[in-house]
Amino acid sequence: MSSNEQKRLEIEAATFRRLLNHLDNHKGVQNIDLMNLASFCRNCLSKWYRAEAESRGVEIDYEQAREIVYGMPYAEWKEKYQQEATAEQLQKFEEKGGAG
Repeated sequence: MSSNEQKRLEIEAATFRRLLNHLDNHKGVQNIDLMNLASFCRNCLSKWYRAEAESRGVEIDYEQAREIVYGMPYAEWKEKYQQEATAEQLQKFEEKGGAG
């Protein structure tokens, strides 16, 4: 791997860590808000993380990937921070075709 490729990987990894930190600092932004605005959410990131790990021969289950993304077990995050979706959020979600 060239030094430029290594630097790019380091930058991408740091950017991902920064995204996770940003999401962690904005727990009030609900997954449904992310889905409605950007067609992805924390759960999507968890699925992508798991898929990329597995494509590189690293076994990780979905719950482990979610713990990496959420910074804690998902059930704990959900209990502490997840709010019930409003009718407006659900309507927008359905209009966009549901899950991404």
